[in-house]
Amino acid sequence: MHLRGSALTVAYGPQPAVLHEVSVDIRPGSFTAIIGPNACGKSTLLRSLARVLSPSGGHVLLDGTDIARMRSRELATAMGLLPQQPGVPEGIVVADLVARGRHPHQSVFSRWSREDERAIAVSMERTGILDIAHRSVDTLSGGQRQRVWIAMALAQDTELLLLDEPTTFLDITHQIEVLRLLRELQEAGRTIVAVLHELNQAARFATDVIAMRDGRIIADGAPAELFTPEKMRAVYDLDCRVISDPGTGSPVVLPR
Repeated sequence: MHLRGSALTVAYGPQPAVLHEVSVDIRPGSFTAIIGPNACGKSTLLRSLARVLSPSGGHVLLDGTDIARMRSRELATAMGLLPQQPGVPEGIVVADLVARGRHPHQSVFSRWSREDERAIAVSMERTGILDIAHRSVDTLSGGQRQRVWIAMALAQDTELLLLDEPTTFLDITHQIEVLRLLRELQEAGRTIVAVLHELNQAARFATDVIAMRDGRIIADGAPAELFTPEKMRAVYDLDCRVISDPGTGSPVVLPR
């Protein structure tokens, strides 16, 4: 599915705009990383693309249809969102929270199906949480909770998956596991959009990168085009060297 944002302007109440006529074109089947310094509008852009925020100007199109005109269930079966700090229902166990990802596929007259069971089992296996399926989410570590939320997003089984800092709270091993999983989903045909902070992880796993600063897009393109000393200076005021990873060939940013 083709997701595009055109001239998006977003402000929070009377405050100055956070996004200034931002236009993005998410390539179908890509893994797009949104990068940039803190408070530059990354999460605001992601939430606007997912219809969590309504822009004061511009519009978001999904396969040519304005998402503002789509029914909630229709949008939820096409696009999944993992927000930055989702709230946890009190006392819910892992398996039940993951199962909520199937709600958009249900109707008043439909019954729980084998396909629902399969989607839940596969998502929990892929995120490594089968062994904690019956534990209360309240008792989990931050990293475990993050994997549970990712499993719920996977269970939703959408063509588009938007994630706001999906590696937050995870140690380095689980960060890499999550990013590998997202890349596998992309290679299998899904479109992934994720806000990422770690530059070298974005360079290694993303196929496309959007670099933001001060509510505007500074540059976009393939990692090899984005991760250069000149563009890192323009986006982050960062003095750096960029070398090629001898194993993957991806750019590696080395601050001076």
